[in-house]
Amino acid sequence: MSQDATHSLLELMQRVGISSFKALSRVSGVSERQLLYLRRAQVQRLRLEVFFKLAPVLQVPVGELLATFAGVGEASGELRQAYERLEAQLQVQRQELLQEFQQASLDTLETWLRNWPIAVAKVKEGTLNDPMTLVRLVQPVEKLMQQWGVEPLAQVGDEVAYDPQWHTLNEGSAQPGDRAIVKRPGFRQADKLLHRSLVVPLKD
Repeated sequence: MSQDATHSLLELMQRVGISSFKALSRVSGVSERQLLYLRRAQVQRLRLEVFFKLAPVLQVPVGELLATFAGVGEASGELRQAYERLEAQLQVQRQELLQEFQQASLDTLETWLRNWPIAVAKVKEGTLNDPMTLVRLVQPVEKLMQQWGVEPLAQVGDEVAYDPQWHTLNEGSAQPGDRAIVKRPGFRQADKLLHRSLVVPLKD
């Protein structure tokens, strides 16, 4: 068994708090037999997906993980070439997904994109007769935010119980649970806080 390969794997495991090869097998879904091949630096006996399973668990890029263990044993040229081909395919797929995402967003924003510059020009000229036009024009933006799962924590003027996790005081001081008025809404995406709401404490 290659001591260098075993040592390299143990170092990576220690960085992420995995204490045994059995635990690594359980978390990654890689069998202990496959881990044994890895510890022996018998990279040529492993399929490429083994490295893709281990990489996120060990918090190491796939290419770096492959290079680490190919370097302490007999490097598998076929495996490395397969990785390079797969990496190139993934890069193309990422680019295609980005283009699809951008196109879908632009489709949702089409009305806003076509009419917003006209509305801005009218505002500057002082010829915008109906201010609600601006409200209607930003509806596609609001729709896009909904598609992304972004939602306001509250609306302007809402009365809320002050919570420092979700609110920032604009002025004065308050204790958790004190009444406050929302001056600028915050936003979250699912369970992730994007921006805290700006609030002002209510005075008795």
